[in-house]
Amino acid sequence: MERVFKELDRLLRGEHTATEDLRAGRIDIPVSRLAIAALMCGAVFGLCMGVYLAVADGPGGSNLQPISSALKIPLLFLTTLLVTFPSLYVFATLAGSRLDMLPCLSLLVAAVTVDMAVLASFGPVVFFFTLFTKSYAFIVLLNVVFFVVAGAVSLGFLSRAVKVLFSADTSNGSKRRARWVFRVWLLIYGVVGTQMGWVLRPFIGNPDLPFTWFRHHRESNVFGALADLLRDLSGSW
Repeated sequence: MERVFKELDRLLRGEHTATEDLRAGRIDIPVSRLAIAALMCGAVFGLCMGVYLAVADGPGGSNLQPISSALKIPLLFLTTLLVTFPSLYVFATLAGSRLDMLPCLSLLVAAVTVDMAVLASFGPVVFFFTLFTKSYAFIVLLNVVFFVVAGAVSLGFLSRAVKVLFSADTSNGSKRRARWVFRVWLLIYGVVGTQMGWVLRPFIGNPDLPFTWFRHHRESNVFGALADLLRDLSGSW
């Protein structure tokens, strides 16, 4: 376990994605250890999310929600990774990347690990607000903000690595094409991740509804739900 956290620390310090290594096409990332670190960090944040329903007043309060969320947060990012990895590899190859499939997967696992680590760092903040607020809308929006921030950090990490990889041996025209290809993939990743989160919900749990592992109804979508939450939050103020 000590080695897992040591590799996570090295990743966050940029030691696994040094510029000189990326320019040479070398990606020495311990995928198995970072995957374990990502799963653990995701479970920690999921546990903190699910505490809200465990301490909430209402008919839907349940001690099972922390367990459910601790399992589903890692599942969310694992499934998003599996769904979007083929498109990243194909897009990167078309754009002139020298990376083979396994190094490309390693880079994506590293980005997901950064995402999970940032989320885990927000876990104590979520837990703190969970204990001192009863507003379901506020808790949901707070977690959405943290997901957006963590996603931006991890995509920035991935963007920097891709930029260095393509800067070594491509022309200006190829670099522009690579940037556009990467932006298209980022859009795909964001849409898939958002929809996957909607499919796997609830992660927090509405105290006015009975506990369930998954919501099966499809009459709404994540964007409509966020709009409803914003209206609820503004009305409470």
